Amino acid sequence: MTRQPRLSALVLAFLAIGLAMAMTLPFRALFLTDAVHATPALVTVFLLVVPIAGVLASSLLGRVSDRFPVRRLLILGTSAAGAAGCGISAIVRNYWVLLLVTATAIALSTALLPQLFAYARTAFGRGERAAMTTSMLRTMLSVSWVAGPFVAALLIDAGGFTLIFGVSTLIYLAAGLVAAFGLPEPRPAPAHDPDAPTGADQSGRVVWVSVVALILVQAAATFAVQALPLFVAHDLHGDVRDTGLLLGLCALLEVPLILGFGVLASRLGVRTLFLAGPVVSFAYFATVAISTGTGQVAVAQVLNAAGIALLGGIGITYFQDLLPSQPGRASTLFNNAFPIGSTLAAPLLGLSQQVGYRVGYAVCAVLCVAGLGLLLAMRPTSVSPRAAVPVT
Repeated sequence: MTRQPRLSALVLAFLAIGLAMAMTLPFRALFLTDAVHATPALVTVFLLVVPIAGVLASSLLGRVSDRFPVRRLLILGTSAAGAAGCGISAIVRNYWVLLLVTATAIALSTALLPQLFAYARTAFGRGERAAMTTSMLRTMLSVSWVAGPFVAALLIDAGGFTLIFGVSTLIYLAAGLVAAFGLPEPRPAPAHDPDAPTGADQSGRVVWVSVVALILVQAAATFAVQALPLFVAHDLHGDVRDTGLLLGLCALLEVPLILGFGVLASRLGVRTLFLAGPVVSFAYFATVAISTGTGQVAVAQVLNAAGIALLGGIGITYFQDLLPSQPGRASTLFNNAFPIGSTLAAPLLGLSQQVGYRVGYAVCAVLCVAGLGLLLAMRPTSVSPRAAVPVT
């Protein structure tokens, strides 16, 4: 199969997965509170257990995908797991059953996104061409988030959480069909590929410090998304549609910002822009912590989108360049920052429900400062300049 059909299939798969995530993740805490009637303590437990299971599952599958030619099969299997998890969530309202299902099926589905990124890295080489592809595919996730939260809010109004999880089930099934017919098992780029980077994998110390730094910032980002519906409703006296519009606005702004930062990366370097991510995110969380209306939060979405574009849009290429010979593991380490961040965000959300959401956003600002400090303290020794230019 030529490159163009595979690229088109990847675009459709990223759009589908992005839409499913955008429709379910922001409203998970609301689902547990309003539909399952879980107590704040049980919500916290749920948000702790699920990410841990996701990290374990995706880490295992990431290593398997680098050792054996089964990446396509893993993509198909994780798509099916996502469909099964959402399908059961559409009809079950027992907390313990949902916890079990989410810690197994949904946990397996978290490996889908890093496997798609690793597929793109393997199928399209390791040079500028691969970086361009990664940047474009990351943009597809942002496009999905433009409409996803708002559509989800409309679906909740029309048919409750049964409808939103039912639609998500169909989306996961569609992603699986795209992979089945459009993504053959990729072959690694040949050794003589002129776009292949020079430089070896970074030391474990550099990689793990970078992972911890990203986890701290992602914990803040996860809290911001999970707490936004509650903060808007309780502190700013808005409704679920306001939350959908705010999240959609942020995703809309991400698209041009990811493209713009991709162009700047060729001049400033990926690391420079990656370091700017925690700084911009700090400004966003500090602004939300003192906001008094949804209009102010809407304006602040420029900062939020910039932080996401810097950390998420460029971050995946940054991590793949730290481990150029292990695209599956690198993509998984990057992606695992999200569920681990959710683990750290869960007790913060529970605490904020008791002491106030503004306190939670202030803590998020502090986490960004800590993440920036770790990144500054640990500089990579050698990252291929050509492989680190995500221009679209």
